[in-house]
Amino acid sequence: MATYLPKEKMEEIFAEYGGGKSNTGSVEGQVALFTYRIQGLSEHLKSNHKDHSSRRTLLGLVGKRKRLLGYLAKKDITKYRALIEKLKIRK
Repeated sequence: MATYLPKEKMEEIFAEYGGGKSNTGSVEGQVALFTYRIQGLSEHLKSNHKDHSSRRTLLGLVGKRKRLLGYLAKKDITKYRALIEKLKIRK
């Protein structure tokens, strides 16, 4: 699953979560982008369980998202709580 996101989809994600479509450096936007990619890879791995390259990519993305969420929790706990609620990350 080496497909990349179209530019329009990335702009849509950053516009919704990052504050603006060109604000690609925002932590919230990056977490939302990682979440979208994690969901896509999870769906891919349900039908292709032997694809270890994608599994490694998935684990890397989960780790990056976890580090960014930890950073956001230290910087601004209210933004962190709003983001995980909006993305429905925690169950």
